[in-house]
Amino acid sequence: MRRAPFTQVTRSLITLSALSALLITLFVAGYTLGASDRTPVSAQGDGPTEETGALFEPFWETWTLLHENYVDPLDDEALMEGALRGMLGSLGDQNTDYMDPETFAQVNESMGGSYEGIGATVRQNEVSGGLELVSIMAGSPAEAAGLRAGDTIVEVDGVDVTRQGQNEIIAKVRGPAGSVVRLGVRRPGAAEMLHVDVTRDRIKVSSVTSEVLDGNIGYVRLNQFEFSTGQAMREAIEAMGGDALSGLILDVRANPGGYLTTAIDVASAFIDSGPVVIERAPDREYTHEALGNAIATHVPMVVLVDEGSASASELIAGALQDRDRATIIGMPTFGKGSVQIWRELSNGGGVRITISRWYTPDGHSVSDVGITPDIEVAFDPVRGLEDDTQIEAAIDFLTEPRAPRVDAPAAPVPSATPVS
Repeated sequence: MRRAPFTQVTRSLITLSALSALLITLFVAGYTLGASDRTPVSAQGDGPTEETGALFEPFWETWTLLHENYVDPLDDEALMEGALRGMLGSLGDQNTDYMDPETFAQVNESMGGSYEGIGATVRQNEVSGGLELVSIMAGSPAEAAGLRAGDTIVEVDGVDVTRQGQNEIIAKVRGPAGSVVRLGVRRPGAAEMLHVDVTRDRIKVSSVTSEVLDGNIGYVRLNQFEFSTGQAMREAIEAMGGDALSGLILDVRANPGGYLTTAIDVASAFIDSGPVVIERAPDREYTHEALGNAIATHVPMVVLVDEGSASASELIAGALQDRDRATIIGMPTFGKGSVQIWRELSNGGGVRITISRWYTPDGHSVSDVGITPDIEVAFDPVRGLEDDTQIEAAIDFLTEPRAPRVDAPAAPVPSATPVS
């Protein structure tokens, strides 16, 4: 049962130590939930069948006509990559796409916690086609250049990028540390496009940061979901005292997601047993349950989310909300409720392909709607990180007197067996 939202949030100003841990985010290619496989895919079967041969006749006819008649020299690799993008783009799924070798390498580098770029979390603006900055990393090149959350990149080095895919734009914005990229930016309320020069740098991101706030409240920030994030988070919580804490804040704001297994591991730290997420595909449905290795199931808990919380971040927030384990505070989340596989191709490029959709334990989809917070509180950019309004709201909630929590017995859950 969800708690009623607050209508007002008031608190004297607070100052947190280690504020650099807040909003440390990645300039990554999209919002992911799945796994990456760097093993090149091999062509399947002995060759085209009679049926597929007939199906592709128009393609090869066009290929031949181009080579026999086109007025300018042709780049066969560009034609091949264009065909791949067109094939995947025809599905109308923004999370299924092709990445050229450079982009694919950059995306995989980002998931390792270190990359060269400008230091921002992004999403493609559906209206303009540009790259909207969701959040800016403290101390990043983007911050130094004066970029703000809400800015939308529409030009890179003088070239309009609004007709390109998200991954293509990101590949153009990123580059070697020390190099300069000139961005054309549309800013809300500004009449004209701004031109901003940003000097790229090596961005290093720790997936987990933590500290104990006043009042014995533990604060854990998850910046991304690497394979090791679950274990690192558990060690941080245990070091702070686990269930002996007076409260716990789990901050997944501006976290664009990561591996499905990591998200389940993180959620399982706070739930003894029962469902965490439901995964559905046309030929199967599978309920992923808590792993049985919980470490903090009784400490009062808040999960902080915002518009940049996506995918794996939403999975955790949705699981803890549906299971009445935590109160969600912040702003409605991004809304990505699907799972992808990432596979490298023989040319060094890669594809990501949606293989299933996921639902919260109560069967809710977050696609396009996101997670609705129990208590909606906007981040005030004027006050900034020194006086973080959302953290203040979380502390207010956790320090308010309330009746002791009584855990209701969990309803029996059927054995989670994949449908083959």
